[in-house]
Amino acid sequence: MKKMFLNPVAILVMVALTSLGCTSKYPGFDKTKSGLYYKLYSVSKDTTKAKVGDYIALQMRYTTAKDSLLFDSKSAMGEAVRFQLPPSDFPGDIYEGIRMMAPGDSAVFIVNADSLFKKTFRQAQRPPFIDSNSVIKFYITLESSDSKASLEQKEKDALAKYLQTNNITVQPLPTGLYYIETAAGTGSKIDTGMMVKMNFTLTTVDGKKIFSTLDRGEPLRMEYGKAFDTPGFDEGVGLMKKGGKANFIVPSAIAFGAQGRGAMIPPYTTLLYNVEVVDIQTKAQVEKEKAEAKKAADAKKATAKVEETAKRNKYLKDKGINVQPTADGLYYVEKVKGTGAKAMPGKKVSVHYTGTLLDGTKFDSSRDRNQPFEFTLGQGQVIRGWDEGIAMMNVGGKAILVIPSTIAYGEADKGTIPPYSTLVFEVELLDVK
Repeated sequence: MKKMFLNPVAILVMVALTSLGCTSKYPGFDKTKSGLYYKLYSVSKDTTKAKVGDYIALQMRYTTAKDSLLFDSKSAMGEAVRFQLPPSDFPGDIYEGIRMMAPGDSAVFIVNADSLFKKTFRQAQRPPFIDSNSVIKFYITLESSDSKASLEQKEKDALAKYLQTNNITVQPLPTGLYYIETAAGTGSKIDTGMMVKMNFTLTTVDGKKIFSTLDRGEPLRMEYGKAFDTPGFDEGVGLMKKGGKANFIVPSAIAFGAQGRGAMIPPYTTLLYNVEVVDIQTKAQVEKEKAEAKKAADAKKATAKVEETAKRNKYLKDKGINVQPTADGLYYVEKVKGTGAKAMPGKKVSVHYTGTLLDGTKFDSSRDRNQPFEFTLGQGQVIRGWDEGIAMMNVGGKAILVIPSTIAYGEADKGTIPPYSTLVFEVELLDVK
């Protein structure tokens, strides 16, 4: 739990922190006996300080000594940083600083980089670009600090309020799960090894939505008997049948417990699931379905492969394109001859483009985004047809590239680009660097 807080900081500091000479004094800062420099710039009325073992939530940003921003939890995570406060790794570390704070307090702490890397980040040695006297400045706002007992009581109170507000009188099962059936299913009971297709929405008791398959537009599938989400969720699913709907109230003891899950699910959080079982299949049925789907996809690919040449030839004839293809099969149709720099392998090029299938279906366009596409020519960063076609252009030039699947995406299914698709690109070379 301890490293969940500071490991991301370690990564970002290693990338961005510059060597800084630590002066002996920091104007406006006080110093603890352990050597931690600090400045409290907002003090709440709460006087209860955070303690080792408390579960805390805080907003944090940190900078170099010259205030160059390295990390900001609000912009990077959008949520408070949550963790269980550990003992100090060394005198004057950031954990000591947090223990000086009460919920609502804001402060700045100056921490020695050498000790931070070696003792908190457990690095074998300090990165060579970090001077032994370098420092980083942490800006911390402590939002909350709760003991285990306090969080457990808060969870009980929140659950009791939810049950009362929603007039829920069903008794919990021995595990603590509240199972509320809203529509009875039909068929056999879900058993170990069965594949269950379901829609569900997950929220907290205060109404915060965590996840929903409905937002994805596609149900999820789980193999019953294998851990899928939380013990409470798995237990509830086992009580359902095909077509059934139910609500699960899952206390943290059978959810994510004292650890929580990231910023979205704090420790000791009761979860609510709204579940619908869409279908139940045996493993054999699922494997048969997959095999049939693969067979159909393979047949579709085979047909597309056979038909590609005929469709491309018809397109070329209908468009009056009579240029000869290159050895690789590229049809290059120059519309405007460029007069600027030649696109050469190894150079970075800037291109505007619109890509369509032979039937005119547009699958991508830099012009729609009003953002030219940049890449290094001849490095395999784009399909072969692009590397070859753009290399035939000069800045200011415009062309149409008719690219067979052999030098595009081949048999791969790219969603908007089916297997064995000849692609048509209208391209304009804007710049060569």
